[in-house]
Amino acid sequence: MKIYTKTGDQGLTSLIGGTRVPKSDLRIDCYGTVDELNSYIGLLRDQDVNAPRRGLLKEIQDRLFTIGSSLASDPEKSRMKIPDLHAEDVTLLEQEMDAMNEHLPELRMFVLPGGHPSVSFAHVARCVCRRAERLVIGLQEASFVAELVVVYLNRLSDYLFVLSRQMAHDLGAEEVTWKPRL
Repeated sequence: MKIYTKTGDQGLTSLIGGTRVPKSDLRIDCYGTVDELNSYIGLLRDQDVNAPRRGLLKEIQDRLFTIGSSLASDPEKSRMKIPDLHAEDVTLLEQEMDAMNEHLPELRMFVLPGGHPSVSFAHVARCVCRRAERLVIGLQEASFVAELVVVYLNRLSDYLFVLSRQMAHDLGAEEVTWKPRL
């Protein structure tokens, strides 16, 4: 099987369902950003500090692929069975955040990205997640998007913030805080 098809050489691509759209279409931007996020989650999964969380991070990558499939489908024409999210997927992220927060120091100041390269990767993933969420909300204003997609992305960005704090703690790295000039 060849990876290249040459069907996109004119700047168009197909959604699941066969609809041809420009590669600049908001739907394409949404699932492309979710794909970018998935790559950053893979980078986080590969960090030694996240060895105990590799299974969960793989689960998150699976859910992001689910979201990408949903976003890549033409809601009007696709007849293909697409995997979907479940409320339990959101609950899992909340439970994981609660577990990490139990032993992290209380957050009293804004945290700046950094302190350790691995922690910085978590912050980059969080920012990409927030961008994906904003794009999907924009798409939702014009076309059908399952509500749980937005909820999951919102909760995932929260999870990535707490994960960055947990990683800093596990690495013994400084949690860099914002000190505003007054």
